[in-house]
Amino acid sequence: MVCHETTGKYKKFPAGAGNPVSKPTVFKGNKKTYNPPDWNKTAQSVSRPNRKNCGTCHFYGGGGDGVKHGDLDSSLVKPDKHLDVHMGIDGQDFDCTRCHSTTLHNIAGRVYTTPAAEERKSLIEDDLTPKITCVSCHSDVPHKVNAKANDHTDKVACQACHIPKFARVNPTKVRWDWSTAGKKKGGKPFVIKDKFGKNAYDTKKGDMTWEKNVKPEYLWYNGSLTHLTLKDTIDPTGSVMINPPVGNQNDPNSRIFPFKVHTAKQPYDKVNKTLVAPHLFPKGKTDKSAYWKKFDWNNAIKFGQDYIGLPYSGEFDFVETSYVFPITHMVAPKENVVRCQECHKSEGSRLAKLSGFYMPGRDQFSILDTIGWIVIALSFLGIIFHALGRIVIGIRSNSKED
Repeated sequence: MVCHETTGKYKKFPAGAGNPVSKPTVFKGNKKTYNPPDWNKTAQSVSRPNRKNCGTCHFYGGGGDGVKHGDLDSSLVKPDKHLDVHMGIDGQDFDCTRCHSTTLHNIAGRVYTTPAAEERKSLIEDDLTPKITCVSCHSDVPHKVNAKANDHTDKVACQACHIPKFARVNPTKVRWDWSTAGKKKGGKPFVIKDKFGKNAYDTKKGDMTWEKNVKPEYLWYNGSLTHLTLKDTIDPTGSVMINPPVGNQNDPNSRIFPFKVHTAKQPYDKVNKTLVAPHLFPKGKTDKSAYWKKFDWNNAIKFGQDYIGLPYSGEFDFVETSYVFPITHMVAPKENVVRCQECHKSEGSRLAKLSGFYMPGRDQFSILDTIGWIVIALSFLGIIFHALGRIVIGIRSNSKED
């Protein structure tokens, strides 16, 4: 129903384990009353999914509008073409299903263990290819003939140039510090709002940072992500990347790809050196182990680890972590793409953090630079000598005619 109903009134109860209510129920978290669906109207409204259907989950993933992805939020329900050239209602007006094509409910677009596109084929070559990558529709030479940008498509993803910033209308959460949770005012939990009206501090969740118009970070990516599990040993002396992208500059399927990088500070087991799963949400009034009930991390972690059958040493601390989200929506109009000099410059390059290869304008390689200047000088001298030769020959020719 979430995917296919079009009444807009099918609502799940926030604490209902994914189910709607059977009678009017007030949710204490937001003081809203949730009513049971009109099942007849809901069932009779079933149709092809639209942006709002998909956005019910994907725009609000992680607990709120724009919390997770950065390039997916409620601004894409009815965007203009300046926000997304494909989805803009004054432009192409694509629904999500236009690119996320589906066969027997297998939806194109998975980017976890299976690449989004295992073969870099286009619809020009094979009209059965899932429409999920830019190359699928635009081919790997999408620009005008002899355009320099066509030389980049073997190493740079289209999104890297065509999505200069994300969260361009609504803010997205970029940091979450759990270590500061638990503070109270007058013995009671409290919330502080930021300039966007978002929670900058919440007793239940700690400090949070939201940003708009965010420049992506760039990593090598072949369409797959790996993931740490709660059984994996971590190194708490540095930042722990929870889902590192797969790919490198020598992989022919890898491209320089834009990401939202969400950083956090979260609890871990100091002795076992593993991330942990604390029990947060109280299961009724008698639940004393939930963190949001007693604000006791030790009890919350112990309960959570016992519940999922994993060990807990009884000692915890907080570790810096990061989590990446591929940026592929909010494609800007061509006049707003990333300019060449934003990457090809020595200071402040968008690709400053990517190393291991030489990039003109960004990197200084004295021998190569010297050879280049010599070639330029010799070419310039060659032009001068050629011009002088033409002049001399012309003078001699005129003298003979006279």
